[in-house]
Amino acid sequence: MPTDTQLKIKPDALAAVLKEQYEAFTQRDSGMPREILADLADSVAAPQVLVITGLRRVGKSTLLAQIAARYLKDNFYFVSFEDERLLNFQVTDFDLLQETLISIFGERKTFLFDEIQNVPEWERFVRRLHDQGYKFIITGSNASLLSEELGTRLTGRSLRIELFPFSFREFLLFQNVKIPDSRPLTTRQRGLLRRQFDLYARSGGIPDALKFPELDIHKTMYSDVLYRDIAARYKLANARSLQELSFFLLANAANLVSFNKLKNLLRLGSVNTVKNYIAYLENSWLFFTVHKYAASIKEQQIAPKKVYSIDSGLARSVGFAFSENRGRMLENIVFLHLRRRQREIFYYKTAENYEVDFWLPADKILLQTASGVFQTQTREREVRALISAAQSLKRARKYILITENLNSVIRQSGLSIQVKPAYEWLLFD
Repeated sequence: MPTDTQLKIKPDALAAVLKEQYEAFTQRDSGMPREILADLADSVAAPQVLVITGLRRVGKSTLLAQIAARYLKDNFYFVSFEDERLLNFQVTDFDLLQETLISIFGERKTFLFDEIQNVPEWERFVRRLHDQGYKFIITGSNASLLSEELGTRLTGRSLRIELFPFSFREFLLFQNVKIPDSRPLTTRQRGLLRRQFDLYARSGGIPDALKFPELDIHKTMYSDVLYRDIAARYKLANARSLQELSFFLLANAANLVSFNKLKNLLRLGSVNTVKNYIAYLENSWLFFTVHKYAASIKEQQIAPKKVYSIDSGLARSVGFAFSENRGRMLENIVFLHLRRRQREIFYYKTAENYEVDFWLPADKILLQTASGVFQTQTREREVRALISAAQSLKRARKYILITENLNSVIRQSGLSIQVKPAYEWLLFD
């Protein structure tokens, strides 16, 4: 008999839930194939646990359905732990779950678990059955599924991927806009792509927010992350302080922030509180922080951080001040494009206090963004920063300036700076 802490659902009712979930999952519209799908064949075939994580409503369940349709041929079990009927599911209920699944569908070797973080100690069951030769593909809305925490839970047993909101290419496909096959682009193509980029910058790439623009998807999702994923999970007594901090960061996305100044501005008590709250916000995929590049780890830690939003549409909807600055919106979009491909991203400051938005050590690229770079003063400022950084950072080999619409090459002080419009760079870089 189940105890008060165990699943409060009878076996027959559980069987009905699992049948209903499976039918809905296999019959759902799997939508536009995500870019990452084509790269998952080896990960799906590998014996390791495949972990898919990302923001709420970013499309993890849809990607799971696309994986099933493309790679698994109905030879899998599916369970969603977002179902309120499984609200009290505990690790001790997994044996009953497996027994019920076998009784309904027969013996299968692959489990698809959606939003697994809702089950405490889920990794115990996954680890036990993985060791018996079962394959698991799981999703979760908490970045701890990609962190050292997961490494200790499933040491040597997991492959991990991140799912982001739509890229610009995915956004165009979603909008049924034909993507040019090659360059150079025609004048007409440039005009159409620039128009779509402006829409992408305002709307962002959250699939449900694009499907249902009449609904407040961004605000509802934002509230769910703050109160369900963070305040409840970490048992925060003062959720209002978390809300104020998050709102400030959204309004100041792509700006430098100092933890100490945030502590004083928002009266958060200590720098450790600020650090913890920002870590919670990062773990729930609302924000990313970027460190200053410095030879000293200590200098990197104490220097102000740059904070970026997971989605420009979300930042615009909730952090109203963000939408007033096209330059910061452009920089945020460029960061997300870079972050989809790599984790080692820094900003760079020269001894003369000139700032370059992004330094990518692995690729030896200095990358700057600028809105309205056609203005002489703006152009001189951004180019001066790149030249200064190149002179002090001898490792750099490539210099890029991302603009809204300018396409050219600037040759100055021995550098060749590629100036590219964002809509073209996002598609062809």
